[in-house]
Amino acid sequence: MSELKGTIIAAHGRHYLADADGVKLQCVTRGKKTNVAVGDIVHLKKTSEDQAVIERIADRATLLYRSDQYKSKLLAANISRLFIVVATEPSFADDLVSRALVACEAAGIEAHLILNKIDVEDNLPRARERVAVYAALGYPVHEVSARTRPEDTVATLMPLLEGHSSIFIGQSGMGKSSLINLLVPDADIAVREISEALDTGKHTTTFTRLYWLKDGASIIDSPGFQEFGLYHLTEGMLERAFIEFKPYLGGCKYYNCRHLAEPQCAVLGAVADGKIAKMRHELYAQLLHESSQTLY
Repeated sequence: MSELKGTIIAAHGRHYLADADGVKLQCVTRGKKTNVAVGDIVHLKKTSEDQAVIERIADRATLLYRSDQYKSKLLAANISRLFIVVATEPSFADDLVSRALVACEAAGIEAHLILNKIDVEDNLPRARERVAVYAALGYPVHEVSARTRPEDTVATLMPLLEGHSSIFIGQSGMGKSSLINLLVPDADIAVREISEALDTGKHTTTFTRLYWLKDGASIIDSPGFQEFGLYHLTEGMLERAFIEFKPYLGGCKYYNCRHLAEPQCAVLGAVADGKIAKMRHELYAQLLHESSQTLY
């Protein structure tokens, strides 16, 4: 049967769903390869009316993934924007936010933060104070309330999605699903269809999936996760992925400075002067340690 092109719109284990000009095809890879990500453009060979084999993956513009000591987990391919959803309640993890931002810098993806549940006024000042750290680095922060101000939320976010392939990530409880449902009115129907096509049971939402918006834009919804390992980033990639380090790189006494405890280190000097947040430098040191532990 003839070869055709499609976009991977859902992934669950080794099972994928591709959209080829509006036709949904259940796909598998040849052999045991699982290096396919949602958002990938793939060349397919149909094996039946609704099934196909992935022959090859087209070149990717970007690839976002996380990794632990043993393996990596592809999150999405060909995305241009990432939205990290945080909320006034429950409390969000700065570690997760910073790791996602570092991953974006390393992958060449533009990052934004969405502060949801701004109607919870008691917690709003503290949440604003916490996201201000990222706003000061140049990452845009968008304040919304999916529950109490749905129209305003759509009006704020929709223009940011136009012309882009975006991914939404966040810990459980931040309201990410509520936002997706506002931005993609048929999201629930789509999830049911995808679940059935992937044979994952009608109520599962633990897979990454892509929704089309108008004019070719798309949103990828990633399941909530609590950890974002970056074991795959090398020392050189890490120092460049902390955007506030950039003015100081090359200004250290030693050309191979690791910015940990070396004398006359420009980065450590900036931390001491309050120009680089201590929390961010501590994460850099932690990531450097992790990258030296890699086994794969």
